[in-house]
Amino acid sequence: MHVYTKGKGANTIVLLSGLGTAAPALDYEPLINEMAKDNRIVVVETFGYGWSDVTNKERTVENIVEEIRTALKKANIEGPYILMPHSVSGIYSMYYVNKYPNEIKAVIGIDCTLPQAVEYFDESPPVMPRYLSAIAPIGIARLAVNMNPEEYLPIAEQGTYSDNNLEMTKAISAWKLTNKNIVAEANEMNRNINKTSNMSFPPKIPVLIFAVKDDKVTEDGKTIVSFYQTQISDLRSNKLVVLEGHHYLHWSRYKEMSKIVNNFIGTF
Repeated sequence: MHVYTKGKGANTIVLLSGLGTAAPALDYEPLINEMAKDNRIVVVETFGYGWSDVTNKERTVENIVEEIRTALKKANIEGPYILMPHSVSGIYSMYYVNKYPNEIKAVIGIDCTLPQAVEYFDESPPVMPRYLSAIAPIGIARLAVNMNPEEYLPIAEQGTYSDNNLEMTKAISAWKLTNKNIVAEANEMNRNINKTSNMSFPPKIPVLIFAVKDDKVTEDGKTIVSFYQTQISDLRSNKLVVLEGHHYLHWSRYKEMSKIVNNFIGTF
C-alpha cells in the first residue's frame, strides 16, 4: 500500500478517498499543500488505488480498516489520528472510530457517506457491474480516459493542479480504472453499510463535516443538511459547514477548508 506524507505538526490528518478516485494522493494535492503548512498530512491509498497494489482480499469494511491501520503502523505514523474521509470512506471511518476510538482524535468529513444515509433517504447503495473489472485489463479503461480525459480530471481553476499532476492522474486512471478491487468495493457497499448502520460517532470524538450545498428536499422535508445534523448534533464538539461546489469540494475550496480545519482543531 502506498502512504504519502507531507508537513509537520502536532496533529496527524489522515486523508481517505472516495470510491473510484483513481489517484488519491494526486487528487488531494491542493488541500494537502494547504493543510501541511500547519499539520502532518497523510494520504493512505487503499488497495486498487493510486500507487498501491491490487489485492485478492475481500473489500469488507473490516479488511479495509485493518489494512489502513497496518499501513500507518508500518510507515511509523503514530496516532491518535484525525481521520478526513471523502465520500464513501466515511463508512470506513465510522467503523474505525467505533472499533478503535483511542486511535482517533477527531473526524473531518468531506461530503462523506455515512451508513445511516441509506435508511434516512430510503435509497440503495451504488453497485458497479462486475464485467467492468473484466474488460479493464484489455484496454477499455485506457481508451475511455484517452477519449474523454476531462471526465477523469479535477474540475478546478487553471493552475490549481500542475500539468505533471494532471498527466499522472490520466495515466493512473487508465491503469487503475475499474480494477477488481474498485468493483468489489462497490459491490460490497451494501454489506458494509449493514455492518455499520447501527454505529454512531462516539460522544467524545469531535466531528466536522463539509457538505455540498444542495437545495434538494424530499417529500417528507429531508435534506442532506438535516441528515448530517442527525449524525452530529448530540456530540460535544461538532461543526457542519455547507459550501458551494462539486462533490469533490477539495478541488476548488481547499484554501477555505484548510482554514476551517485549523480553527476547528484549535477548539479541542
